[in-house]
Amino acid sequence: MAQVSYDSASRVYPGTSPVRAVDQLDLSIEDGEFLVLVGPSGSGKSTALRMLAGLEDVNEGAIHIGDREVTHVPPKARDIAMVFQSYALYPHMTVAQNMGFALKLQGLSKSATAEKVAEAARLLDLEKYLDRKPKALSGGQRQRVAMGRAIVRDPAVFLMDEPLSNLDAKLRVETRANIAALQRRLGTTTIYVTHDQVEAMTMGHRVAVLKDGLLQQCDTPRNLYDRPANAFVAGFIGSPAMNLLTVPVSGGVFRLGDVDIPLPRAVTAPKVTAGIRPESLALAPHSAHGVKLLVELVEELGADALVHASISAAPNSPRIVMRVDGRTPPALGEVVNATLRHPEEVHLFDAETGRRLV
Repeated sequence: MAQVSYDSASRVYPGTSPVRAVDQLDLSIEDGEFLVLVGPSGSGKSTALRMLAGLEDVNEGAIHIGDREVTHVPPKARDIAMVFQSYALYPHMTVAQNMGFALKLQGLSKSATAEKVAEAARLLDLEKYLDRKPKALSGGQRQRVAMGRAIVRDPAVFLMDEPLSNLDAKLRVETRANIAALQRRLGTTTIYVTHDQVEAMTMGHRVAVLKDGLLQQCDTPRNLYDRPANAFVAGFIGSPAMNLLTVPVSGGVFRLGDVDIPLPRAVTAPKVTAGIRPESLALAPHSAHGVKLLVELVEELGADALVHASISAAPNSPRIVMRVDGRTPPALGEVVNATLRHPEEVHLFDAETGRRLV
């Protein structure tokens, strides 16, 4: 196990217009930590992982594993194990042979290899599949074999590049819980890449959010949700996404429909981006002082329902989403009244830069 650090590390693809796929990344992962790199497609998360693995060059800055700089160290000498999206199993080998292949290359004895494979198989509930070949396994079982191949090497760092993307929704939920539990048991420093923010929030001790190669914020899932550093993180973290409305400010308030919402004294900008999470809104009697909404879509999810509504019936009026009780959702086309559960749950961002204001 080891601490990992990116020190102003960049990956620049050359050309007439050089592309900074990862731009001056400063990030420290503690020994034994489970860190998730998350972001939209093209954000640089997989590139950052491949830089640590030695599969991508580091054009600027440095990368350390423990007290050793590995910026220009070959992949096989970095003491890492990587689990890929495709699993990359050898089809002609059995499960046991796939899991023990790296140990065989290291010259480990057959008995020692068999012992390590058996131990990993017990951890992953693969004991009865050791004699099967990959074609006889389900997707979830193949994923566990790929995990086992990494575990037997007892590396300093596990790297996982979207390992669950080939699984169906139900199996993804089950397997991500298994991976998180396994990481806690082994205590190995783990860096996990995903584009799924729900996966990131449920697995990581901390989550690092990237956009266009730049680190936006790295924090615990709860702090990312409660105190997003900018409008991008606010809109990316949370399902469904936070409602973000750019509104003018006048007299220390901004207007949401017919409701004036006071701003903290520290906010003096003429315009702000206000962020309101769907669960921060509640349906209220029409007699209450609230925002009138025209219901345009209702997604019934069972216990909850998501109501998509426009703030007024005027063309191009802002649309927001609110989470309501799934047993009594409003009807399509109905005009409802919404209030804020707690005024302090409104997030405020600079309308130009997107940075958090308070």
